[in-house]
Amino acid sequence: MPYISIECGMLSDEQKEQLIEQITKDASKIMNVPAEFFSVIIKELSDKNFGIGGKTIDTIKAEYIKSNKKDSEYEN
Repeated sequence: MPYISIECGMLSDEQKEQLIEQITKDASKIMNVPAEFFSVIIKELSDKNFGIGGKTIDTIKAEYIKSNKKDSEYEN
């Protein structure tokens, strides 16, 4: 039985349902294995528990929002 594990940031219940459904469909088609044989697990990571380039994701998001806010202020 195929087992798919996804590690990601926090998702809504609707996003989780869509992700599990679509990944199962795609993997089933590609692997030619019935969808009901698949197990999918989603491991959610807090933005404070995941980092890229030495910065936590929450810091990266805050910097992104701040820089894009300045850009949009110049457009007005």
